[in-house]
Amino acid sequence: MTNTNTNKERLYAVIKKPIITEKSMMGTANNTYTFEVKKDASKIEIAQAVELAYPNRKVKKVRTVYMPSHQKRMGLKFGRTQSGKKAIVTIVGDPIEELTGV
Repeated sequence: MTNTNTNKERLYAVIKKPIITEKSMMGTANNTYTFEVKKDASKIEIAQAVELAYPNRKVKKVRTVYMPSHQKRMGLKFGRTQSGKKAIVTIVGDPIEELTGV
């Protein structure tokens, strides 16, 4: 039983936050949502995490994109942005109201 609890805790930690941009909001018309996820998360884990976080929805397809860090200037000094991973998830079922703003 502890194995399933730790698995659920890991799945809840897979999705960091939804990405709300103009381009990602255009995808909500096709039931496509974009999330920032952990770098080591697999497509299967991402699908399970979305189905766990948003019940009554089935994941149809998951596409992942690695976002490398970029050099950024801050005054006279140079720094780097943080690298990450995002997932574009297509769902079947009701749209996610929290992300669409309906």
